[in-house]
Amino acid sequence: MSQSQQQTQTSAPSASTAPKWYQRVPDPMVLIFLILVAAYLMTFIVPAGEFQREMVNGRTTVIPDSFRYLADVANLHVFNIFVAIPEGLIAASQYLFIVFIAGGLFHILQRTGALENAIGVAVHRVGAEHSTRSRNLIIVAGTFIYGFFGVAVGFENNIALVPIGVLIATAIGCSRLVGVTMAVGGIGVGFALSPINPYTVGVAQGIGELPTFSGWGLRTLMVIGCLATLSAFICRYVTRIDYRDDQPAELTKRLEDYTLTRRDLMTLGIFVAGLVVMLVGVFTNDWYINEIAGMFLLMAIVIGFANGLGANELVKQMMEGASTVTAGALVIGVAASIQVILKDAQIIDTIVHALSGLVGDMPTALAAVAASVIQGIINLFVPSGSGQALVTMPILIPLADLIDMSRQLMITAFQVGDGLTNLIVPTSGGTLAMLALGRVSYAQWLRVIMPLMVLVYAMCWIALIAGHYLGY
Repeated sequence: MSQSQQQTQTSAPSASTAPKWYQRVPDPMVLIFLILVAAYLMTFIVPAGEFQREMVNGRTTVIPDSFRYLADVANLHVFNIFVAIPEGLIAASQYLFIVFIAGGLFHILQRTGALENAIGVAVHRVGAEHSTRSRNLIIVAGTFIYGFFGVAVGFENNIALVPIGVLIATAIGCSRLVGVTMAVGGIGVGFALSPINPYTVGVAQGIGELPTFSGWGLRTLMVIGCLATLSAFICRYVTRIDYRDDQPAELTKRLEDYTLTRRDLMTLGIFVAGLVVMLVGVFTNDWYINEIAGMFLLMAIVIGFANGLGANELVKQMMEGASTVTAGALVIGVAASIQVILKDAQIIDTIVHALSGLVGDMPTALAAVAASVIQGIINLFVPSGSGQALVTMPILIPLADLIDMSRQLMITAFQVGDGLTNLIVPTSGGTLAMLALGRVSYAQWLRVIMPLMVLVYAMCWIALIAGHYLGY
């Protein structure tokens, strides 16, 4: 073989080394900026409009049949695209701060070694490093535990638990992506289909004048079935993905070398106690992102001092932890700029009005499915579950009465559409914050989660159709 032929063969890329499609996807910042530009262009096509609103029992609610177009709204200047980005960073500041603080907290926990030691001991005792069956058992248990937190605690409230999933996945010999899918997927599915979700079901049932958390049976079956599907999806598909990242999670010892010291137990006790206080605050004092971030900061300080860190070293470790999640945190703020553009152009209500009107002429069972799709689209523009309920339920509840659909079924359709799309829309600050802590990019996440979304949506649509015919 001649030298030129050898050089040609050497330089030609093989099929195994050619980049895959998801490796050619633009950076998440680029993707979101393109969506921002598309949203800006949409403002020239979609006319401005608004619903009239009123205060009812301390809540701002939309008055049905009050929509009107606005004639005196000027078009946005192209410079608004760039102004919207810092405004979006400000609007999403609470998500940015909780990501930075949680990043610092888990960096300190990682430095103490307590969390890694506990996971290493537990996995070694189960024997997951030697058995696929034990590995899958841990994945299933972890998915349902995260699902329970999503059901009972909420979505954004569980942001700081994502790195634990990454450590568990690493301990059983899986990629960071497995841990993130287990954690974010479990929390997201649990929250989306929770039978006791106060942010979506509670608000929507209040508007629909239904008993709080009524109709829980169908939702319970849906959330259990979808979490089981997620578990099987991770075990059979995600664990086989050839995933490599720039900063792989690694254990520092062999599993058989892990032990728990008294300091480890003290550190874990502080961490668990902090989580318990956080949950009590969430359930009894309406704590949300800022209070939870403050609790994480207090936990980081107490854990640092308990492990002998001085004030200067504690600050240094917090800064190092925050720096590892900076890119993901900034993505959250840039994504928030999309809603800034739509709100400034006053076209959000117009989009809601147009999409809601599509449901009225369909058969009732299909209308429930269509309502879930429409709610998913609206979630791109109104990413708050309770906010979306306040905007759309005053319109869709009367619509359900007109087309002979039960209010319970309409609310469940709303919950499916709003909740599940949180896992994929770039305007979901909580999801982007979790991905930032797990150090998985938005493009990588979409690649793995989209096949699951097809399965879960199909299951939920079947449940909605069955619910209609069973008189739900």
